[in-house]
Amino acid sequence: MINKIALIIAIIGGINWGSIGLFGFDIVAWICGGQGSVISRIIYTVVGLSAVWCISLLFRNSEDVAVTE
Repeated sequence: MINKIALIIAIIGGINWGSIGLFGFDIVAWICGGQGSVISRIIYTVVGLSAVWCISLLFRNSEDVAVTE
């Protein structure tokens, strides 16, 4: 479950970075009132932690990462 959540958050962060790279537009800053706002910084931190978690998925066995529902 946490793997899916981390992956979704990392994807959302990637979309935000894509919008910054392509259009110079930071979606998180726009929604939260600037890059320096507390809410923006929390979101950036959560995205970063999710990306670090997703790095750990690279080094796990595929059976451990597989989602069973």
